[in-house]
Amino acid sequence: METESGAAGPAQRSPGDFIREELEARNWTQADLAKILGRPLPTVNGIIQGKHSILPDMAIALGEAFGTGPEVWMRREADYRLSLAKEDGQSVRKRARMYEVAPIKEMQRRGWIQNTNDPGELERELLRFFEVDRLDSEPEIVAAFRRSTAGEDMTPAQRAWCFRVKQLAKTLRVAPFKPERLVECKKQLQKLAAFPQEARKVPTLLASFGIRFVIVEPLQGSKIDGAALWLDPQSPIIALTMRFDRVDAFWHNLGHEFSHIEHGDAISVDSDLVGQDRIPDAAKTPVERRADREAAAMFVPPKELESFVLRVAPLFSKERIIQFANKIKIHPGIIVGQLQHRGEIGFHANREMLVKVRSLVVPAAVTDGWGETIDPRVFK
Repeated sequence: METESGAAGPAQRSPGDFIREELEARNWTQADLAKILGRPLPTVNGIIQGKHSILPDMAIALGEAFGTGPEVWMRREADYRLSLAKEDGQSVRKRARMYEVAPIKEMQRRGWIQNTNDPGELERELLRFFEVDRLDSEPEIVAAFRRSTAGEDMTPAQRAWCFRVKQLAKTLRVAPFKPERLVECKKQLQKLAAFPQEARKVPTLLASFGIRFVIVEPLQGSKIDGAALWLDPQSPIIALTMRFDRVDAFWHNLGHEFSHIEHGDAISVDSDLVGQDRIPDAAKTPVERRADREAAAMFVPPKELESFVLRVAPLFSKERIIQFANKIKIHPGIIVGQLQHRGEIGFHANREMLVKVRSLVVPAAVTDGWGETIDPRVFK
């Protein structure tokens, strides 16, 4: 009679069904079994009807009565109770998958998806947000029409952030993108880097060259500084987090992502680009080192900086930094940032030159963060 274990059919039968078969084979009644087991008849009747579970002492008694051993009855009881469980294993796995693919709590807090405890509604919200039909695989941020770069192995928070960037970027109207005009765009950006207040012109300038620019505050636990990606082969996006509110960080991160666009890199999500915790050059890929070099050279000509260091080091006074910045028509805070990156001065030196620019840029750009939340229904 022992035909289960784990088979779909028998595993759904109750232990009472097996007890009835045993009683019929022996021509016993339930009262007979109660006497044999030394248990009250209502207890035996409750087990046969599936109202009571078989506990270990009863499994031992049934095993002795029917000559099967207690393990058979414990397994039958477990199989039956599992088959009755209201919780569907597949639905649990589906919910687990949703929490694997996205930082749900943080996305709800930021208003990116509706705050709901209903699994079905939550799944619909994620499908809408990621613009997919199912969550079996990682949602694809960019189509494979451009060569890959480093940074495609993302955390759920980074992936969700990128999708939010794309949502915002789709709302922008920009001029047609022409790669041959990027040289001129770079020259115009260089001019803006001379004065902090000019940073507010960056979104409009980039839009005039066909580049969408958005600012999205990073999700908790994410150290994203910026990203370069594409809506389609002719629609580049530069996104910054403004995680560090400093003039040097803003222009370096912008230049870094501009380099990725200039080279047609598919997608680059960049973290720890500046500051004391920045990723060492040796740990970066050639593509990321190239973007760092080009970002630095975009605002401070390398030969000019080398000459300045040779003349002045190690006495980098405020006056000399300002004189050099005026000579090359750049904000002195950018010079300070590059000197810090090179290790010429400490990260606490000349910090008064690292002026804040977030309050200048955020009002001029499509922004999500710092209390600014766009209703997710806009993107439905």
